[in-house]
Amino acid sequence: MTWGSWGKQLSKKEMVNLMNHCLANNITTFDHADIYGAYTTEDDFGNAFADSGIKREDIQLISKCGIQYVCENRDNTVKHYNYDKDYIIWSVEESLKHLKTEYLDLLLLHRPSPLMVAEDIAEAITILKKDGKIRDFGVSNFTPSQMDMIGFRMDIDVNQIEFSLTQHSAMHDGTLDYVKTCGIKPMAWSPLGSVFREDNEQTRRIHKQLGELMDKYKATEDQLLLAWIMKHPAGIHPVVGTTNKTRLTQAMEASKIDLNLEDWFLILVASQGHKVP
Repeated sequence: MTWGSWGKQLSKKEMVNLMNHCLANNITTFDHADIYGAYTTEDDFGNAFADSGIKREDIQLISKCGIQYVCENRDNTVKHYNYDKDYIIWSVEESLKHLKTEYLDLLLLHRPSPLMVAEDIAEAITILKKDGKIRDFGVSNFTPSQMDMIGFRMDIDVNQIEFSLTQHSAMHDGTLDYVKTCGIKPMAWSPLGSVFREDNEQTRRIHKQLGELMDKYKATEDQLLLAWIMKHPAGIHPVVGTTNKTRLTQAMEASKIDLNLEDWFLILVASQGHKVP
């Protein structure tokens, strides 16, 4: 999302360079959505990928569909969601065309709609898999009951949710329990939360606690935040949004950090402002 017009507005050359930096650091998965950059970023990325010389089998491409965004590139009068069978299929075909690829490794429904019909979604996904246009299927920002409604009719491989030290409701509302029980892989968008975006009592407590652990783990604050997420037994995959090469490299190093039990809870307590019940 941050590579195109909604972020750093990287040129084709800069995108190719960043792709190769990612691969050099064993970062091989690129998380897209059709709406990013008001429906332009997939095309920008695809043009860069076509010039990169990178083999398709060496990377994984994710995209999401469903959100109807109000912008000059779509004839929408209000932001809404569309999960009609024909629309899902058309949206995937558009993403494939823009990304310059024949298949998506993973398709996600971007956000749940109160009007989604599970049977229509299942029919679309069945067709897309049969035609080899998607390999795996998942959802994003879905609750356990919404996953049940969809998952009763087809396999869900992934749920991409907001999860971080400052937004960890998924630990308490049953979402992470559900995905672990059902073998669904959780991904976490905005994994650093508001720690570096806001200055308030909570973030100051967090910075203080992380600062006291940095020497012990020989890690930066953002690495400790990622390690805190990855400690969860659900096996959460953080979606890192930075385009900074140094921070991307550091993010990969975070996977080697194993927080001990009490340090994990110290960080949680710093976020909550009180001990656990």
